[in-house]
This record gives sequence, C-alpha cells and structure tokens, in this order.
Amino acid sequence: MTKSTEELEKYVSQTRRDIVRMVHAVQSGHPGGSLGCAEYLTVLYQDILRHNSSNFSMDGKNEDVFLLSNGHISPVFYSALARSGYFSVEELATFRKLNTRLQGHPTTHEGLPGVRIASGSLGQGLSVAAGIAEAKKLNGDDKLVYVLMGDGELQEGQIWEALMYAAHNKLDNIIATVDVNGRQIDGDTKDIMGFEDLKSRFESFGWNVLTMDGNDVDDVRDTLSKAGVLQGNGQPICILMNTEMGNGVDFMMGSHAWHGIAPNDEQLASALDQNPETLGDY
Repeated sequence: MTKSTEELEKYVSQTRRDIVRMVHAVQSGHPGGSLGCAEYLTVLYQDILRHNSSNFSMDGKNEDVFLLSNGHISPVFYSALARSGYFSVEELATFRKLNTRLQGHPTTHEGLPGVRIASGSLGQGLSVAAGIAEAKKLNGDDKLVYVLMGDGELQEGQIWEALMYAAHNKLDNIIATVDVNGRQIDGDTKDIMGFEDLKSRFESFGWNVLTMDGNDVDDVRDTLSKAGVLQGNGQPICILMNTEMGNGVDFMMGSHAWHGIAPNDEQLASALDQNPETLGDY
C-alpha cells in the first residue's frame, strides 16, 4: 500500500533518531552517510520494494532483493529493516555490542533477517548484485535487484568490472544507486580521486542513467518508480543520487568530519530535537 509523503517523512525522522541513538550508545559507527541515505532506505522499504519481511529467505526468490554495498552505513540499513518488520525495533539497542546480530558492518553468519551478504569491504556489492540478477533471469524470476554504493566506493576497480559485466549480459533487472554526497572518510571525493561527469561515465559502460535528489522523499519515490519501469530494455539501470552527508542534523552537514564519529550527549540531544519522535523509540 502506497504511503503518503507525510507518512514517509515520519519514518525518515524516526530513522534519523534511530541512527544517532545507535551510534551514540556505543560511541562508534558511521552517522554521516547513514543520515544522508535515510530518505532512500525509507522509501525503498516502505513503498517500493516487493518483499516479505515476515518470511525472509536468503535466496530471495520471487521477491525484490536489496544489497548494501557500502556496509559502513549499517545504522540506516538496520533501522529500515527493523521499521519494516524484519526483526524487533528493540534489537536496535544491541548495535555494535558483544554477541549482537547488528555488527558494525552487516554480516550473514549471525542470521539477521534482511541481510543477504556481508558488506563493508567496499566495491563488492555490484558484483554480487550482477550474480543475483543473472540467476533471477535464468530462473524466470521477474523481480528486481537493488544495490546501494557510495561515490567514494567507485574508486574500487571491481565496480567497473561489474559495470562491464552487467551491461554485456543485458542485466536490466539491476537498479544500482550511487550515493553522490561528494565526501569520504579522508575528505571530499574530488580531492582524493574524483570523477567528472559520472552520468557520461556510466552511460559509456552501457548503463541507463537517472539522477535524483536523494533527500527529497517525493523525488526518491518518483525516480525509483521510473527506474522499475525501465526493466526489459536490455540495459542495467543506475541512479545517481545526490545527498548531503549528515542530512537532517545541522551540525553534521557540509563536512566529511561526521563520516565515522559518534555524537556526545549534548550533540545527541540536539540531533533528537531536530527530528521529532514519530513511531516510538526503542
């Protein structure tokens, strides 16, 4: 059932609360990129993805599959999973603690529902997505494979091999989104190993490329819907998603500094004040 913009915004606000509370509790984690992708993960799990949170299976047959390649933004992923029923919201309180299923980077051996690959070793998600997409085609499964990557992650050569493979094999059931926030752990991507005109680069590899404002719920929903319709055209689909690292928390925005730093007590209170509770904290 399609949710209204107002309903989705409530999920986004609650997701931001979940992110900063998880990271603050253990003084460890990656809030910046997580906050920037709150709208994307919310819309995907609450409105777009054809999935079954009450009966999770690793093979993902006859349902859409999502893979988080930039696994360090696990807080937003865990919040999206919990808020859509994969596991209890209360389990978010175990993030990065001893014996938790909610590791700092998602893993599979703990059996956390919703997680199909271990990620965080950057550059691998698109290759896995290509394999799943090809398997779906071989099995006559018409559902889609979604994967999220970071723009700093594009510095990994494996991604460009996967781009070639997906285009060559006409894997038009892949929707790969790149979080283009222009920042990575050491600074701005343009200063470290920047890419000019990402759209032309992806198109030159044979991909169909869309762009969107990743911090606008309506634009995220419209663009993801448009991307889904492109299935069957013989080209894999890329969405270049412009976001602001730390979006929704004013003192985290505009800098790479919050890539992997936890807020202190005062900063947590400020972040929570900026994002009212809407669905209930854990």
